[in-house]
Amino acid sequence: MKLLAFFCALPLFATVDGTVINKTTGKPQAAATVTLYKLGGAGMESVETVKSDATGSFKMTTNPEAGPYLIQAAYDGVTYNKMLQPGQPRTGVEVEVYQSAAKPGGAKVTQHMLLFEVADNKLTINENIVYENTGTTTYNDPAAGTLRFYLPPETGGKVKVMATAPNGMPVERATNPGKGENQYSVDFPIKPGDTRFQLIYEMPATAPMIYTGKLLHKEGTTRLVTPKGITLKGDGISELGREPATQALIYNLAKADYKVEIEGAGTLRDTPAAGGQGGEEEGPGIQEILPRIYTKLPVVLALVFAILLLGFLLLYRSAAGAGQSTLAEATPQGSGKGKRRG
Repeated sequence: MKLLAFFCALPLFATVDGTVINKTTGKPQAAATVTLYKLGGAGMESVETVKSDATGSFKMTTNPEAGPYLIQAAYDGVTYNKMLQPGQPRTGVEVEVYQSAAKPGGAKVTQHMLLFEVADNKLTINENIVYENTGTTTYNDPAAGTLRFYLPPETGGKVKVMATAPNGMPVERATNPGKGENQYSVDFPIKPGDTRFQLIYEMPATAPMIYTGKLLHKEGTTRLVTPKGITLKGDGISELGREPATQALIYNLAKADYKVEIEGAGTLRDTPAAGGQGGEEEGPGIQEILPRIYTKLPVVLALVFAILLLGFLLLYRSAAGAGQSTLAEATPQGSGKGKRRG
């Protein structure tokens, strides 16, 4: 008899339930659209969609199989994700959402890096931009976009944009025309935490090679990076030194509108520390910037540059496979308040 009762209760143990919490107000959130997705080789498979009640609670009636699963809550035009790995509790799950606003609020650009590479008669630029949102509101502006950037006219407006939400996975995003000439925007919500954008584009390697850039953000620090074999010249840039493992040369950029002349050729992928097949002796990895490079700068600043470049290199090395990993930030069709965005 007890054994029969046990098996009858199994479906109850396997159901998924929890609460949607609005981290902007600090209270449970009613009327959020909550969808359970099964993750597998075929991508995301919708299992069930419910609405959170007046107390923010939700409960799936479906008895899902073994995971992994993704719980996605759509609220105020933005979707928020919660992963459920096999073995994790499926009851009492808390899903966090935030209010949205078309103004940046606590969101601002803190780091911006541009890597210049020359190979096969092409100049390739790889930009990495980090947005930090220290507030409790999601910056979401579908009309004007949250990321605005400039592309040199030589690119023909062709660019690949990857966006990564806090604790998310890189997803490719489309670009929209911006307000100014050669300006573009990306519609991607900037949630509390760090959001990263990667831009990759090409232009002909002419002689001389001139790159004209323009920063559309006023805050944060911007660094220009070149692999061994390439140097930059121009007003408003100054050398900060080389990263020991890859010998990448780092420049500080002090102007919003700038023009640099690029000399030489090379790619970061050819260096051992970047995963290439370079012939030089492989270094021990990025640990610090040599003190002799920064005799006029504080030691703390040197460490900041090392950490910044380390993050950039890790993003660069993973860029090739980033476009294939879209599960955690996909935006499926469904009901909810307005257009749901990753």
